[in-house]
Amino acid sequence: MLYYLFKYLEEQFQLPGASLFEFITFRAAIAFMMSLGFSTIYGKRIINYLRNQQVGETVRDLGLQGQAQKAGTPTMGGIIIILATLIPVLLLCQLDNIYVVLLIITTLWMGMIGFADDYIKVFKKDKGGLKGKFKVVGQVGLGIIVGAIMYFHPGITIKEELKTEKYTQQRVEGNIPIQFEAAKKSTKTTIPFTKNNELDYSELITWIDDDLASWAWLIFIPIVVVIVTAVSNGANLTDGIDGLAAGTSAIAVITLALFAWISGNIIFSDYLNVMYIPNSGEMVVFITAFAGALVGFLWYNTYPAQVFMGDTGSLTIGGIIAVLAIATRKELLIPILCGVFLMENLSVMMQVSWFKYTKKKYGEGRRIFLMSPLHHHYQKRGIHESKIVVRFWVVGILLAIISIVTLKVR
Repeated sequence: MLYYLFKYLEEQFQLPGASLFEFITFRAAIAFMMSLGFSTIYGKRIINYLRNQQVGETVRDLGLQGQAQKAGTPTMGGIIIILATLIPVLLLCQLDNIYVVLLIITTLWMGMIGFADDYIKVFKKDKGGLKGKFKVVGQVGLGIIVGAIMYFHPGITIKEELKTEKYTQQRVEGNIPIQFEAAKKSTKTTIPFTKNNELDYSELITWIDDDLASWAWLIFIPIVVVIVTAVSNGANLTDGIDGLAAGTSAIAVITLALFAWISGNIIFSDYLNVMYIPNSGEMVVFITAFAGALVGFLWYNTYPAQVFMGDTGSLTIGGIIAVLAIATRKELLIPILCGVFLMENLSVMMQVSWFKYTKKKYGEGRRIFLMSPLHHHYQKRGIHESKIVVRFWVVGILLAIISIVTLKVR
């Protein structure tokens, strides 16, 4: 809203300084500060309200050190993250940008699923929360919406550099401005660490017959569904100890902000030879607002936590990260960038699979880890949770650096 207000003031009255709101970097910086300020200042009030409403965490006895002390800590703190993200976004973003609209839909959609789960746990006294099949239906539903919009919406395009012989020769001989073909729909994405680092999902079906290109959505949308479901569940599993999910997510989304800014900037996308995605730079404002909300939430979520995000926060975080990666055509980078989520997911899958296999074969279930997800394994080994969290943050930073390196290392 402020974006449109200052644009009007500049056009009609030439108000000094109003043109600053045209710059993504300026609005991104303001969005970060606004969301950080909201989550730290008003976060305490929201926590007190949750405490007064007796929205406390019910802790299962897993035999972990310090676990009993967490009982009754306010949960559903993901509301802080959602509000601190959406308020700056509504004020500072171009709300007619399809990428911003897609991210707002994702935030509200996953927030409602998580809220329903937390509500059932807290107020209905059902520790199981929302049944798993309903969560999956919600995640799949969002994946279908995201995939369909990405594939069919005319505003989601890419631009590729001209490939004519004359233009190529001019680029070799002299420093002429970069020229692009017209914007076009595409299902191309980026493959990290490869020389020709682009994959077109339509190729997974056109090898049968070129005429099948128009049916590429049958491949693309299911892939989006899998990514959204996997990342949101990964974030949910990671949210097991104070500050782990929020901290690792903040590292990942700041990295995605860099990718979005480069992909949406014609100069830097040309310099780094990465895919130019028109209008995707506007996502940077959303991402910085989201990052500010996560950092502000950490103020109250670090050990000993004054509030837990609950599924309201963790499912929302995972959904947003998944959609950001898909929109910037970096979804195949998720196993690296979100490596912490991946490790947590795999640890649970390995533990359950091995337990079932050994129980069937030997009559007694055996375990790979002392407990899963992975962070509980280290807790069982006697490592303090604050140390586990910081070490996972360090791993997250390392993975983020490796992800950034993929811009040039091919």
